[in-house]
Amino acid sequence: MGEMRSRHISVVIPAAPSVVYEYASAPENLPAWAAGLASGVTRDGDSLITQSPMGEVRVRFAPANAFGILDHAVTLPDGTVVDNPLRVIAHPDGAEVVFTVRQRDLSDDAFDADCAAVQRDLETLRNAVIGR
Repeated sequence: MGEMRSRHISVVIPAAPSVVYEYASAPENLPAWAAGLASGVTRDGDSLITQSPMGEVRVRFAPANAFGILDHAVTLPDGTVVDNPLRVIAHPDGAEVVFTVRQRDLSDDAFDADCAAVQRDLETLRNAVIGR
């Protein structure tokens, strides 16, 4: 098996990192910016349950922290767990949100589509934060 490729997708948001982190980490805001977690977020202990285009998925975020770490593990309907590194970091123009997309077993075309979807989600997040 070849080396697993990663791609870092990012947007700069003209807002304080703490404001971006607070918005992005709130479960009730996920459907507003994370298209893959489209609807009906409910809590189940430390996890969130939501409906995705693939069916019900379970999302477990890193515990609340002062470092802007929003890493999350997504358990797909078939039981596969996908780890998603997500960070909110300080930037001279406010905050930068960086999501690391890993190719895993995806074809190159599917990987490119996944990266494009993440880019759209991050742009939606930026618009949601600055539109508040």
